[in-house]
Amino acid sequence: MTTPASTGTIRETLLSDALGERYLAYAMSTIVSRSLPDVRDGLKPVHRRLLFAMRQLKLDPEGGFKKCARVVGDVIGKYHPHGDVAVYDAMVRLAQDFAVRYPLVEGQGNFGNIDGDNAAAMRYTEAKLTAVAQALMEGLDENAVDFRPNYDGSEEEPAVMPAAFPNLLANGSAGIAVGMATNIPPHNAGEICDALLHLIQFPDASVDDLLPLLPAPDFPTGGVLVESKESIAEAYRTGRGGFRLRAKWEVEKLSHGLYHIIIREIPYQIQKSKLIEKIAELMEEKKLPLLADIRDESAEDVRVVLEPRNRTIEPEHVMEQLFRQTELEVRVSLNMNVLDRDSVPKVMNLKEVLAAFLAHRMEVLERRSQFRLDKIAARLEVLEGYLKVFLNLDEVIRIIRTEDEPKPALIKFFDLTEVQAEAILNMRLRSLRRLEEMEIKNEHKKLSKEQSELQALLSSEGKRWTAIAGEIGKIKTEFGQDTDLGRRRTLLADAPSAIVVPIEAFIDREPITVVLSEKGWIRAMKGHGETAEDLKFKEGDSLHMILKAETTDKILIFASDGRFYTLGGDKLPKGRGHGEPLRILIDMANDVGVVAMMVHRPDRKLLVASQSGRGFLAEESELIAQTRAGRMVLNVEDGDKAAFCISALGDSVAIIGENRKLLVFKLDEIPVMSRGRGVMLQKYRDGGAADIQVFRLEDGLTWRLGERERVEKDLLPWVGKRASIGRLPPTGFPRTNKFR
Repeated sequence: MTTPASTGTIRETLLSDALGERYLAYAMSTIVSRSLPDVRDGLKPVHRRLLFAMRQLKLDPEGGFKKCARVVGDVIGKYHPHGDVAVYDAMVRLAQDFAVRYPLVEGQGNFGNIDGDNAAAMRYTEAKLTAVAQALMEGLDENAVDFRPNYDGSEEEPAVMPAAFPNLLANGSAGIAVGMATNIPPHNAGEICDALLHLIQFPDASVDDLLPLLPAPDFPTGGVLVESKESIAEAYRTGRGGFRLRAKWEVEKLSHGLYHIIIREIPYQIQKSKLIEKIAELMEEKKLPLLADIRDESAEDVRVVLEPRNRTIEPEHVMEQLFRQTELEVRVSLNMNVLDRDSVPKVMNLKEVLAAFLAHRMEVLERRSQFRLDKIAARLEVLEGYLKVFLNLDEVIRIIRTEDEPKPALIKFFDLTEVQAEAILNMRLRSLRRLEEMEIKNEHKKLSKEQSELQALLSSEGKRWTAIAGEIGKIKTEFGQDTDLGRRRTLLADAPSAIVVPIEAFIDREPITVVLSEKGWIRAMKGHGETAEDLKFKEGDSLHMILKAETTDKILIFASDGRFYTLGGDKLPKGRGHGEPLRILIDMANDVGVVAMMVHRPDRKLLVASQSGRGFLAEESELIAQTRAGRMVLNVEDGDKAAFCISALGDSVAIIGENRKLLVFKLDEIPVMSRGRGVMLQKYRDGGAADIQVFRLEDGLTWRLGERERVEKDLLPWVGKRASIGRLPPTGFPRTNKFR
């Protein structure tokens, strides 16, 4: 058995140390080379390499398209040694106008859609750069940024793009690294330019000063942003936060009072097909009772049609249900975690992101200007050499023809530099024209002027900031709010208040006639066509009360023990039978009767009173009972009972006692209470109250006498103070002591 050859020194290392070292290397690679964007150009390495490879292939906006497979091949072969699927997916996303606010790639062919369908294979699709991508790479050939070797050292790639376009905020970014993540929503490029120009003019401006110019994100799919200004400001001040984004909808009126709700824009990064499937699933599970149907009628634009269950439902109530239960409302987070110029991850606020972009633009301007100066200096040196020899072209020709080494001879005779001599020797014969001298002098003059301007630019920080402001202004003109691409798509709205969807919204509104018999049987019959003569009862029973209402109404029942009970119109027994005993629906004692039955009107006041003549005014909105046990309102003593419950619509009260004494007094003499015995309305020696009526004094007091109705307007003899005795009623008042 042979001993294996030694492979080197064996170093003992703790497993935890080895794992920590290797995992840290992996984490840093993920953070720096994959997941987090650079604050300067807003690109991750894969996107930067894609754009650079397309530029090398000369896929300019004005040029033609090339197969995406060719681009992906160049990217993974030269710069990004990863899977072709990942690279193609990144390229597809850069071309989707519903995924990227300002697309960097213009695609030709099937690049997917908002329903979530995938793009066609890369061999079928073609692409080229957009004007935005071209602006990102403007100056790459002018030493604007550093280049670094690619993964195998055979090529060079830019470490960062010159980025004339503010891509980080304009297109946003999202990624999950190891131990950290980033999520930057897209913004409006014109608004970003406004904020940049303001920051150039006022370097000490705060985030709050910038927010009026850059108020909120602007998503490619539009929608309505419904976040409070305070919350938005706090998110931009800290670099962390979130925004509520809702679908944009409108009401489409139809005939006969019907309507449809049309959804025109859906929230960012939500797949329309899955959204519709989710809503349909909730409908099947009976979790959206206000919605009858949903249809997708989208073509190039989004058009999702929602059909409410009936025309009486408010569209706001339908949408509130959908916002709560579906992705028609989403929360978009903000986490501005980016790599700074030293590739260090950092969460920046809005001002820091803008300042980093401006600092990068300053560096690019200085490097491009210095590059141009070096080019001008080299050209001027050559032109000065041309000017020297053009004065004696015959001697130049003689030296070249006769000298074995013409270069040293030219340098010595004309006092030239190496560069000048080399340029003269490389001149073509046809350039040796006399007229060429004027062109050389004009070019020399023009370049000298440009050289002076560039030197002045580099020596003055103020001039450099002015030049940067001009570049930003140019970007705003090309991609700002006045262009089709740059107009704001996401509307800004106030944070919505909580909309309470009333229970009535879930009920079909239908007319009903509520019938209560003397023996306490209650039923609800469809429609309002029933009359007392049409009704049938059990033997020995008869009509007690009849009320016209709707299924969405709340029915108030006032009992003789002073309690109010509440029943839903839709909960009453249906059909044309005898109904059900009222005491099955509410916990009312057997010895208690029903005094009044009415449709609840929350803005109304009621006058409640006992048979002894004590009572008060009650706000009807406070009389709703939440349980079967009812709500105690009018306290009555033993031997007394609640006897009256009438609408307090008017300014005066007429009360007549069993002693046939009539009293009229002002309504405002009766207090408003929520519970109690009330105050004495009329004083009696024996008996109690027979009837009460609230009316307008100027209209007069009315009562029915047989089939006729009589009005008495001269009521001065009966007008007095509350709790008075009153006097006998006018001649002809019914002997029943009842107004009706």
